[in-house]
Amino acid sequence: MTIEDLVGNYSVQGSNQEAENHISYQGILTLSLDDNNRIVAQWMIGDHIQNGTGFYKDQILVINFNYEGEDYRIFKGVAVYRCINKDILDGFWSEKHGNPLYLGSEYCVRINDSQFLN
Repeated sequence: MTIEDLVGNYSVQGSNQEAENHISYQGILTLSLDDNNRIVAQWMIGDHIQNGTGFYKDQILVINFNYEGEDYRIFKGVAVYRCINKDILDGFWSEKHGNPLYLGSEYCVRINDSQFLN
């Protein structure tokens, strides 16, 4: 699998960085490539947008992300995904100011173009 195989849209289900490990959000993850063949990521969770950049090697995708909170503070973190195949990403994440005792999790499944339009 190459980095180009990861480009596309994914349906995301995730859990936050807290004790309960239940699905607490759903959304869309869009992966594209920049001019240097690095990953550019954007999560859309409801009306909330997070952006990130990252790299891929040996079926591991690492993305440094950031977003603006409700209080206009910038939050930063890192997400790490095991690329099961080009259609399934299984990952975990942590934010700088999140609870250090826990990791968030995400499971991403590729959305076919025809599914994305409907």
